[in-house]
Amino acid sequence: MESTMARDAGRKPISRRLALGAVAGITATGVLASFGPVHAAEAKTMRVYKSPTCGCCERWVDYLRASGWTVEVVNLQDVSSIKKQVGLLPQLAACHTAIADGYVIEGHVPLPAIEKLVTERPDVHGIAVPGMPQDSPGMRGGGVQDVLAFTRDGQTHLYTRVAG
Repeated sequence: MESTMARDAGRKPISRRLALGAVAGITATGVLASFGPVHAAEAKTMRVYKSPTCGCCERWVDYLRASGWTVEVVNLQDVSSIKKQVGLLPQLAACHTAIADGYVIEGHVPLPAIEKLVTERPDVHGIAVPGMPQDSPGMRGGGVQDVLAFTRDGQTHLYTRVAG
């Protein structure tokens, strides 16, 4: 029977540095794999451009935050400038403009439509609830909203109809 010493005589011992590096690498791989990719639908972050004096915009932000979204508010004296920058069609304009996961969200869009947008990731520039419907989130709420999708070249279509 061959002794352990004779069997291991031709092998070099593993250095402490190499052993610790291997353990650290395996541990880091497991930790990173447990997080997986993070998308906006999971992160739920949005930037909202609004007038500092608009109460309904602030209520819409509160509505999003109450549903777990992290919202950065940018108050502007002239909200029309951001609408031009993001390429919003004038007929889709409302009182505030938001950006989430690269999409433009215009007006009092109900949360289910926003979550559908960032989850499904359709080939559109954004979604909008034009004007200021009195039964939309941030206003009185509770109404059913027609949410329009729009492309960069100006095409629009009904994206979804949801309660807000």
